[in-house]
Amino acid sequence: MYKVFVNEKKLLISKNPENLEKVLNYESFTTLEIALDLLQNTSTSELNVYGEQIEIIWEEFKKLFRIIEAAGGIVNKPNGDILFIRRLGKWDLPKGKMEKGESREESAIREIEEETNLQNVELRDFINTTYHIYIERNGDRVLKHTHWFEMFFDGEDTSKPQLEEGITEVAWKNTTQIEDEVFPNTFQNIKLIINDFWDTKSK
Repeated sequence: MYKVFVNEKKLLISKNPENLEKVLNYESFTTLEIALDLLQNTSTSELNVYGEQIEIIWEEFKKLFRIIEAAGGIVNKPNGDILFIRRLGKWDLPKGKMEKGESREESAIREIEEETNLQNVELRDFINTTYHIYIERNGDRVLKHTHWFEMFFDGEDTSKPQLEEGITEVAWKNTTQIEDEVFPNTFQNIKLIINDFWDTKSK
């Protein structure tokens, strides 16, 4: 299944119907346009589009947008603390658009170094991809794919915020701080990827 966030509202594309606020059986391309309209212009907070041919539905859905690929990382220390950035008043993870010719891994490392000034971060495993939608100033609809990697750091902490990118703070947070401070003031896809990461660590 695919989870997409539209203005922090959840769109779930799945093979079978899920128990969400609103559920639509996929019939045609129009079903997807109706789903987006409901999430963008009504009080509907979560919506499920389902159908047997989930990959076909996903490919049709992507046709509604310009696709942007990005990459980022969950950087953790030996004690389990995770590195966060603060931008526009919200906690976030370091990430950014992939540059032409870059691999996902190269992009994730570069973005972490640029946004946090942390050097010699060790790339570990791919975690997952998150999806969210936004509208650009020119009216273009963008579907952003962010590919997330686990990173490990055990060196001299040179972290500092990339002020020219609007980042005002870089901070290591433990599990309690993440749940009490970060989760109430972050984005849904950040909660999703952190929980995915924690799930992989608990197995």
